Amino acid sequence: MPQPPEPPANLEQLAAPSYRLAALDQEFLLGDSMRGVRFLLEFAKADEALRRWGVLSTIVVFGSARVSEDGPGEAGRWYGIARAFGRLASERGGALVDGEAGRHNVIATGGGPGIMEAANRGAFEAGAPSIGFNITLPHEQAPNPYSTPDLTFRFHYFAMRKMHLAMRASALVIFPGGFGTLDEFFELLTLRQTHKSPPIPICLVDEAYWREVVNFETLVRHGMIAPEDLHLFGFAEDAESIWRTLEENGLAAVA
Repeated sequence: MPQPPEPPANLEQLAAPSYRLAALDQEFLLGDSMRGVRFLLEFAKADEALRRWGVLSTIVVFGSARVSEDGPGEAGRWYGIARAFGRLASERGGALVDGEAGRHNVIATGGGPGIMEAANRGAFEAGAPSIGFNITLPHEQAPNPYSTPDLTFRFHYFAMRKMHLAMRASALVIFPGGFGTLDEFFELLTLRQTHKSPPIPICLVDEAYWREVVNFETLVRHGMIAPEDLHLFGFAEDAESIWRTLEENGLAAVA
């Protein structure tokens, strides 16, 4: 009696990309159709870590990555102010509170060098946690060594990084910077102007720099913004005056 044929080996099926578990299939996850899922993952990963650390609100500090502690011109002064402010805000704002009440006014930066490093460094020297929201760039930006490791994130999408920078912000401090700093400043300033965000205080550091870079009064004169829009932000020259400006415009400190 003839024997039935042997069943074929299933090696081809086991090796087929379609057989991989979807959650472990990097080729599938990095494809165009999964862009929305990757966007969601970038939100959820950082959100989970921030909740685990009890971070309820942040003070966001922006500024140039090209500034250094011993840099030329005003660079060293700006670095020193950002460092002093990172420490002062961490000591007075509630970032050191560890418990069920949660942490408030935790320093949050873009996680890189320059002004970002200085603000994270100040928080580190105060013994407080601080956040670094890094972004993957063609010329790789490594995280600075002062942000809390558990709160140092890397994003692919600028939009999701901006969302995390904005969604817990209780205040915004803008140091001198270039295109990236201007982008972040105007993004959050627009949210304030259009009432898409809470009325958080915004402080520009070094009034002379900012008035040279942006002629705000010209925008009013041409009718591009309302005169009262100029009251959406203030100016300061050192760490103490930054803190005072934030408090005078609604920042709530939690001792």
